[in-house]
Amino acid sequence: MKHGKKYLEALKLVDQEKLYTVEEAVALVKKTSTTKFDASIDVSFNLNVDPKQADQQVRGTLVLPNGNGKTKKVLAITDKVEDAKSAGADFVGGKEMLEKIQKDNWFEFDVIVATPNMMGEIGKFARLLGPKGLMPNPKAGTVSPDIVKAINEIKAGKVEYRVDKEGNMHVSVAKVSFDEKKVVENVNALTDAIIKARPASVKGTYFKNAVLTTTMGPSVPFTFNGR
Repeated sequence: MKHGKKYLEALKLVDQEKLYTVEEAVALVKKTSTTKFDASIDVSFNLNVDPKQADQQVRGTLVLPNGNGKTKKVLAITDKVEDAKSAGADFVGGKEMLEKIQKDNWFEFDVIVATPNMMGEIGKFARLLGPKGLMPNPKAGTVSPDIVKAINEIKAGKVEYRVDKEGNMHVSVAKVSFDEKKVVENVNALTDAIIKARPASVKGTYFKNAVLTTTMGPSVPFTFNGR
């Protein structure tokens, strides 16, 4: 892959052989952002897990202390219409909303939350929603009898973390415009959550690699307590 001059100049500031502290990595990743727009700051991990094993599928959700700067549009599939609207859902409805998705190829939302009693209807559209990662799931907190809480958490900056088949994990934790302290707090909150989610069957090193990156910026390797 060919990179532009700005990227190559930014890359010179990063020692790829060094493991920076979280504070150092955050300061550096902000400094080396090469875009004119407010880029996202992402954390990427490579974990020593085998996702093929049921007990090593590291997955969960977390409400970041300072949000991640991304505002998600929420579609609530529920009979608690007024509750969902008051909580800030962008779109609310029942079966008719699912039919609109299918009929009009309508996807002007980022996440679907639902009350359990609606999952029977939603299940009929699993082949449409599943491949796009839009199926509500109790583990992700998007299926809940407390629709207000579910929506509030998403609006507050709840993120989902999940390893892929290679043991990699990518989570957007902030924007470059965030104060360094807030970015550090978010990174620490995420790493703490991943540490707590460590499968009991994993022996030896858990984190094989950890880096911070910005949109189109170079990666900055870092370390932390509990690694």
